[in-house]
Amino acid sequence: MKFENMLAEVDGFGRFQLRTILLMVIPRVTLPFHFLLNNFIAAVPSHHCDISSLDDGGIFRNLSQAERLVVSIPLQDDGTPNSCQMFAEPQYHLLLNSSNITALPTVPCQTGWVYDNTTFKSTLATEWDLVCDQRRLNRATATIFFMGVMLGAAVFGYLSDRFGRRRMLLVSYMTTTFFGFASAFSYNLSMFSAMRFLTGFGISGISIITVVLCIEWVDIKHRTAVGVFMSIDWSICTALLPVVAYFVNDWRYLTTTVTTPLFLAMISWWWLPESARWLISNGKISSAHFYLNMCAKVNGREQFVADLQPEILSKVILVEDENRKYSYLDLVRTPKMRRVALLTGIVWFGVACTYYGISFNVTGFGVNIYLTQFIYGAIEIPAKVFIFFTLHKIGRRWNQAGTLVLSGLCIFCNMFISQDKGPFRTAVGALGKMFAEAAFTTVFLYTTELYPTVMRQNGLGYTSFMARIGVSVSPLIMLLEEVWDHLPSTIFSLVALVGGLAASFLPETHNIRLPETIEDVEQTRRRSISTSEDKSPP
Repeated sequence: MKFENMLAEVDGFGRFQLRTILLMVIPRVTLPFHFLLNNFIAAVPSHHCDISSLDDGGIFRNLSQAERLVVSIPLQDDGTPNSCQMFAEPQYHLLLNSSNITALPTVPCQTGWVYDNTTFKSTLATEWDLVCDQRRLNRATATIFFMGVMLGAAVFGYLSDRFGRRRMLLVSYMTTTFFGFASAFSYNLSMFSAMRFLTGFGISGISIITVVLCIEWVDIKHRTAVGVFMSIDWSICTALLPVVAYFVNDWRYLTTTVTTPLFLAMISWWWLPESARWLISNGKISSAHFYLNMCAKVNGREQFVADLQPEILSKVILVEDENRKYSYLDLVRTPKMRRVALLTGIVWFGVACTYYGISFNVTGFGVNIYLTQFIYGAIEIPAKVFIFFTLHKIGRRWNQAGTLVLSGLCIFCNMFISQDKGPFRTAVGALGKMFAEAAFTTVFLYTTELYPTVMRQNGLGYTSFMARIGVSVSPLIMLLEEVWDHLPSTIFSLVALVGGLAASFLPETHNIRLPETIEDVEQTRRRSISTSEDKSPP
């Protein structure tokens, strides 16, 4: 008897599974909140030099604020005051004639900046003057966070295959909560960067463990539905984030607010089950029997587990050596695992780099930042509906390749739409975001199905590590617009194309049993589940 058959006997998609999925939604609320938080806490409002140092106590003091700006700060091409330069001394003649100011001497801001607090009460930029020459440090805070996510993916991927999904999930909750609140109380940029790095480290466990734990408890015919459903919480909360940020427009309070749901997650953790697949693979038969019995009771199938003997349960998943401890080296020891690891790494890098390349550019489409972020979140919901049906029709591989190529194509097309056509740029950007989210939804489910139970968290940890490299470089790629306006978009388009090409070489996993061991992956062909096997007993 295979584990899939046993899961069907206790109902592979009953109340027990639904309860587990809903308990996973609670911590997953914080994922888009933290992952996209920099769009708001690192926003740079309109600003100009603080001109109080030019007050000579005479004519300057008698001028209105508008007149002071005219004589103190040169204008940019769009008619607004320059953000980083000021005149070396007041130019009073500009009140009469402001036509020729190119030859007037200017200096960098001498005593700080004055910020427009209309949209944001406080951001990292206004707190520590991360503008002008320091603007790269502002962008770097996002990269530092995702470097933490990258390291956390590798660590939690290994530890959850070693010590179990449930235990490491609690560690992830506690780590994210502690350092999330510590970020909000940071007193300088160095402390904030360190706390955000560790917040990213902790939240990475929530991202990868919740998906695996749910998929391992669900039968084959409902895997697609569960994979798509679990990603809808991301889309809803992506659309909810700008609403929260609109009312909580101080970066410290906003950071605290988006971390708070994890207190409820820690309480709900007590009702979470451990993965029975993982327990059997690691020789913990009595614990696996306990959770299968719990599943059967909640789903009304007690009789099956009552008749189930431990001897039978130990043969459900045949592992060559139950005491063997798997590591990331096992990803490259055998040829087919090595191929899967290489290709999925490229795909994850492409998916993440493209998705966040669009997500971080919420101010680049000519529409209000809150509205753009809301549109980006809302457009993901029809993407989930679209991908749910296409995953059944054309499978995982071509969905993965197609959505990546289409998202890259949208980024490429946006290069040729002028800046003054804001709504059109937003529409094409939102369409690209829709395809990018469809690619992200597919890649979590697809990767979970490609890697065996004994290496599933290691595999997802490794691929998530590759994804976070892609995310970490996204803000840095966007800085290349200083070299050429369209260079970032060109790079993102090429990355999406390469990721789609790599996905086309992966094996199809639709209606295929989850592999339990590395030997299962190395087999030439895994047998798909027949219709009769797919159905639960009446």
